[in-house]
Amino acid sequence: MKVLHLDTNHPLLLEQFAQLGFENHEDYTSSKEAIEKTIHQYDGIVIRSRFTIDQQFLDKATNLKFIGRVGAGLENIDTQYAKDKDIFLASAPEGNRNAVGEHTLGMLLSLLNKLTKANREVKKGKWDREGNRGEELDGKTVGIIGYGNMGKAFAKKLRGFDVEVICYDIVGGVGDENARQVGIMEFQQRSDVVSLHVPQTELTVGMVNSEFIDAFHKPFWLLSTARGKCVVTKDLVTALKSGKILGAGLDVLEYEKKSFENMFIQKPKAFKYLRKAKNVLLTPHVAGWTVESKEKLAQTIVDKVKARFC
Repeated sequence: MKVLHLDTNHPLLLEQFAQLGFENHEDYTSSKEAIEKTIHQYDGIVIRSRFTIDQQFLDKATNLKFIGRVGAGLENIDTQYAKDKDIFLASAPEGNRNAVGEHTLGMLLSLLNKLTKANREVKKGKWDREGNRGEELDGKTVGIIGYGNMGKAFAKKLRGFDVEVICYDIVGGVGDENARQVGIMEFQQRSDVVSLHVPQTELTVGMVNSEFIDAFHKPFWLLSTARGKCVVTKDLVTALKSGKILGAGLDVLEYEKKSFENMFIQKPKAFKYLRKAKNVLLTPHVAGWTVESKEKLAQTIVDKVKARFC
């Protein structure tokens, strides 16, 4: 099989595909339009998020048998159209779930203990102990929205803390020994911390808006390592200003481009507030972007393709 690699990934992908007898081709710079002219030659493609795999692209990929998405989400691929064409879709949420779980926990502890604020102040020569008095995680209820690979990984990391962990998911029966599944009303009544671990779908885009936030019975901390468009930033800012949201840790932003590589050049007023807020922690979509996850993501793709075609 001829495989076209559209993004650089861990070298084991090329090495192990070659060992399976696949013919590897690499093109990390050509435009989508240029690739569409040759895509009919390939049996498989491997991509992260360089561009959207839409109907037009898939119509030109007449021999395509699989798409390897080196990451968790498939929102940049017309998945239904690909399935209609009997194209195997291999994503790799198993590869970076541990990294996401650790990153989410790190963000939460940093927010509660004002670590970034304290670090910034001390480096400037300011010694304010009372102003950096933190809160303990113990005794709080942590609510996880989306209890798949990522949500379960975060819940597992919380096992060493004296906390109650609850989860909400549109799929029933996903709760386990690490989190009790509840309905949305109980979730909004009990949660002190809310962590998003949902894919980007029609149901989740804009889900964290003013109506959603206002339904919570008490102020809460918000974490998102999911997708930026799941949170309406202007509504988040309103809640931060009012104190309904105590603080936010965001690894993803509403303003990211689909490739996740950049933010839009024009940054709205709401984002300017996030940049200055002392109770907001921002990271550049790196929760699942560790040295270890890079290898595990690639290995997961190889294993799934091998199981299907070899």
